[in-house]
Amino acid sequence: MSEQAVREKIVQWGKSLFDRGLTAGSSGNISVRIEDGYLATPTNSCLGFLEPDRLSKLDAEGLHVSGDAPTKELPLHFAFYEGRAECRAVVHLHSTFATALSCLSDVDPKDSIPPITPYVVMRVGRVPVVPYTRPGSPEVKPLIAAIVGEHSAALLENHGPIVSGASLDSTVFAIEELEEAAKLAIITRGMPVRYLGQEAIEELNRTFKLR
Repeated sequence: MSEQAVREKIVQWGKSLFDRGLTAGSSGNISVRIEDGYLATPTNSCLGFLEPDRLSKLDAEGLHVSGDAPTKELPLHFAFYEGRAECRAVVHLHSTFATALSCLSDVDPKDSIPPITPYVVMRVGRVPVVPYTRPGSPEVKPLIAAIVGEHSAALLENHGPIVSGASLDSTVFAIEELEEAAKLAIITRGMPVRYLGQEAIEELNRTFKLR
């Protein structure tokens, strides 16, 4: 896919996520690895009003080379790129239910999204909670590095979800699935929920060759 096509896809997905209320105002950011570096959404930009030619372009070392200044969350994104060789895209949102889950003190920090549907297992897997750091802080990198070998997604404590993937499309689908699972987890709190058992999870892992 050409760089211009990637730029247009970032704009398309950004508008879709914003229009559906999955991130508000100037929150959320998207990045994609391209042949000679990376493209990222600019700092303080609204995902609903992105312009292809104003997206931030970074070189292979992550240095800004053209376009508007990049999102301050680059340390968060590059923790995934550096820790997962297959990572080609990263999406971070402030979606309502996943962010709410990241604020709850009683979620399992090693597995915050229960296996409530097969699709959250297939598209997201286990989702740890990463301890709080201020938005844009480089201190998040070692925290992500500690979990990125086994996890493609995380909840940032009191902040929201972040997901990495092999393409922008699959990464968006995964963060949408995470949000839906978080919604189900919250609205069924206190109810006698039937989660997928370990045997069902292992069958999904075998059938779909999940990591």
